[in-house]
Amino acid sequence: MKAKKHRKMIIVLAIILVAVAGIYSYLSLPKFGGTPKGEILERIEASSNYRQGKFHNLTPRIGFFEEKGFFETIGDYFFTKVEKLKPSTPLPSIKTNLKEIDRKENIMIWLGHSSLFIQIDGVRFLIDPVLVSGSPFSFYNKPFQGTEVYFPNDIPDIDYLLITHDHWDHLDYEAVTSIKDRVGKVICGLGVGEHFKRWKYDKENIIELDWNEHTSLKNDITLHALPAQHYSGRKFFGGDKTLWVSFMIEASSSNIFISGDTGYGKHFAEIGQKFPKIDLATFEFGQYGYQWRDIHLVPEDFSRAITDLNPQRIFTTHNSKYALGKHPWKEPLEYTAKFIEEYGFNIMTPMIGELAYLKDFSQEFTKWWKDVE
Repeated sequence: MKAKKHRKMIIVLAIILVAVAGIYSYLSLPKFGGTPKGEILERIEASSNYRQGKFHNLTPRIGFFEEKGFFETIGDYFFTKVEKLKPSTPLPSIKTNLKEIDRKENIMIWLGHSSLFIQIDGVRFLIDPVLVSGSPFSFYNKPFQGTEVYFPNDIPDIDYLLITHDHWDHLDYEAVTSIKDRVGKVICGLGVGEHFKRWKYDKENIIELDWNEHTSLKNDITLHALPAQHYSGRKFFGGDKTLWVSFMIEASSSNIFISGDTGYGKHFAEIGQKFPKIDLATFEFGQYGYQWRDIHLVPEDFSRAITDLNPQRIFTTHNSKYALGKHPWKEPLEYTAKFIEEYGFNIMTPMIGELAYLKDFSQEFTKWWKDVE
């Protein structure tokens, strides 16, 4: 009897060891990126935003599970049914040829989710390009019909690749490795550059910034890395080793703010005071939930952030491609329309691929989502 139990224990232990080895092997794949070390780790450890082995927000983050507990929170997320979580018909789009755009044009094109192509004062920026996969698993986080418009081969030579943080729906391994030879420099938060080093990017072409640091770019453009209220990590444990950031592109013709994933916090008012003239602010608005409102803008916090920054024009990202939050897919867009009507916010609503002219404040856009089921 004892021998039989002993054999069962050995089998169970063997299964556990095989499972652990498999998980370890999977998490060691290149797509999970690298771990900060050497000089960049010294910079990280010297940062005032890094304490006790990880980065911290300006306002302490509330844990996902503190309100309801782990099991109830997980159950709510995976088993709560939301009507019209995803569109049942394809979303409309326009396939503008990025390679044929005159460099003299100051334009922005939304590539879907949080991915943006911006050209200003002759300089090309690509921001958070997710063009192949927004998930570590091929079966999870499928894009909506009609949103897969742009792929790595559609991307022209880029002067600067900006990465707000290293989550999968903002840093696409397949995309950034495919366009490596067409990227001038990568600019990101502290520690995120380690992923690019593992992916064979030249370390001399990687610029890593702490909050409130800046770097000088081509054509008299200055790029500022600014605070955001979020978290980081590409694996399922040990996060916050790399820094999440927002950006301000300060050019002679326009100042453009890129919020990155963020909840509402005092950083918005501080940025508004530091940059009293913001021509365009892009906000991550979508895939929110009140249990994680401190890391994603819920509707009332979105309006507060706009008021703090007071930008001349606004564009929302992080919606209309993936169902990561528990709200109807077009809800953020409906709030956008409501805020235009109630508060007079100048919010642009281009569809994926549609040219938005940065200096044409009279340009009009349709409510393209209205006829999509």
